[in-house]
Formats: sequence, C-alpha cells, structure tokens
Amino acid sequence: MSYVGPEFDPSQPPRRRIGRPLAVTVAALVPTCLAGWLVYQATSGPDGNEPARSLPAPSSPSADRSTPSEAGPPSPTKSDKGQEKGKGKGEDGKGDGNDSSTKPPTRRPAANGPLKGKVVVVDPGHNTGNFRHTAEINRQVDIGTNRKECDTTGTSTNDGYTEAKFTLDVARRLRTLLEQQGATVTFTQDGDRPWGPCVDERARIGNEARADAVVSIHADGSGAGNRGYHVILPAKVKGGAADTSPIVAPSRELGERIAGKFLSATGSAPSNYVGGGTGLDVRSDLGGLNLSTVPKVFIECGNMRDAKDAALLKSAEWRQKAARGISEGIDGFLRG
Repeated sequence: MSYVGPEFDPSQPPRRRIGRPLAVTVAALVPTCLAGWLVYQATSGPDGNEPARSLPAPSSPSADRSTPSEAGPPSPTKSDKGQEKGKGKGEDGKGDGNDSSTKPPTRRPAANGPLKGKVVVVDPGHNTGNFRHTAEINRQVDIGTNRKECDTTGTSTNDGYTEAKFTLDVARRLRTLLEQQGATVTFTQDGDRPWGPCVDERARIGNEARADAVVSIHADGSGAGNRGYHVILPAKVKGGAADTSPIVAPSRELGERIAGKFLSATGSAPSNYVGGGTGLDVRSDLGGLNLSTVPKVFIECGNMRDAKDAALLKSAEWRQKAARGISEGIDGFLRG
C-alpha cells in the first residue's frame, strides 16, 4: 500500500496534519536504522575498532569474484589439474613421475651415495619429434669410418607405441635410480628438443661430460618370433674422428654387467636372433659408439614387433624392472 499526502487529495479542506505523517515517517525509518546497526555489528570487531570487512558477494554461476586471499589457494592451472586428476601419479598410475608425459630437469644435483662423483650419460634413443623432421634427421653426418644419417625415427609396436616414447620413459626411470645412488646423470635429450640430436652429437655429449659410463637405450624392430634383449658393444675401429681402441675393453665389461643384471631383473631371456644366446653383439657401424671416447654401450631391451615382447615393453611395471637391471649393471661397473 502506498501513502498519499494531503497535497494530493483536493476533496479535503486544507488543514494541518502533523501527527500522522510524522508517525509514518518514524515508522519507516526504524527498520532502516535497525538494519544498518545489524550490518555494523556484523562487520565490526568486538570493540568496534576493527576495520570493516566487505560482506561476501552473492554467488554467481557465471563467475567467481573471490580473490585468492578470500578463497584460499589459487585455482589449479591446466597442468595442476592434470596432476590433481591423477592424484600426483604419472600416466601409468605408478606415481613415480617418470612417464614420458613428464619432463623433469635434464640434470639435478647429485645426492650422497656410493656413486657420488660418478658421471653417467643416458642416451634415450631417437626422439618422438623425429617423424616431423625427416629432412633434418636424414642428412648425413661423419661417423669416422663413413657417413650415416643424423638419426632415425625408430620403430614401434604394431599398435603404435613408439620406440622413442619407450626409451625416454625407461631413461627417466633409470635416472631416478642412479641419482638415488649419488650419480650425476646427464641426458642427451629429455623430450626438450624438437628432433635429434644427431648420432655424432650424442657421442660428443658423453665425451664432453667425461662420463664414467654411457648407455644408449633402444628397442628393436625385428620380425615376429624374434625375442629377447641384447647389448651392443663397440668394435675396434679407427678412422677419421673414430678410435675406439681405448674404450673397447671397458665397454665390454659395462655391457656384460648390464646384460647379466637385465636378465635377473626382468626375467627376459637374451636375444634368440642376435649374439648367439650371449645377449651381446659387437658392431662397427654405429656412430654413437665409433665416436665415443668413454665407455659406452647400447641396449636393445626387446623386439617391438613381436607380440609377446611388445606386451612387456608396454608394461610400466616391466619398464621399471628394465631400468633397475640397467642401473644395477652400471652400478656394478662403476664400483668394480
């Protein structure tokens, strides 16, 4: 109901009306004053001296107007949300942070341990980006005895799990294990470059690091039915920039130790198609070995084109065992 004053009622004779308008005005003001007093009490401290705080704004379905100090920790970023969804676990659900979806720093300070002071270079074979840079990886580089392509794409399982993804994951797991023993670990690539590096640069990284040991991680692409792992050792070669004479013997020792520990850790048998059952193969055509001046080996962890081997290579649990076997082999070599 609205109130109409006397000036809007011409049918009534003019007269003074004070009591009723005043009463109505006072009545209207009382609720307003009371509301103001309640707001003041709600927003003041016990003694009325604390600075007034803003009352929370009504929630809105279209926007959150809260500031970080009002709403607690900032909302997770896109990368945080991915971790939150997996409760801090990696892509394989193991929680070890070593999946190829992650990208840890290439080199971290070494912890105390039996391998303190030792330098290990880990070379994850190929690169997930090589498929998009065929011109770059196909160019020829000098490997001492001849010239060869800079790098290759690597192989994959029949359902598309790539060698490059496999090698990077195992390499990261291996790094974690070696660092726990106190070793300083350097990578040739950590998913941090679009392609490569070339085989000559991979060798140079190990040489310049003055590594005590270098391991290049791979998986083979042989025919179905060919199974098992093998470790590739450098042959004695000399030509151009290549001279493996000083590293042949220590590289063999490194390779033999890795082969033995890989067998015990994974349960996989040595290759049934390379190395005559020894799990060892000597080659003179690999630039990464020919150009190395420090002990270095390659390990082919299995055959991606064989269904049984592929099932192992795709297993996060088995990849952890593979990393442990390689780590134990390196540890045995470095500690004598």
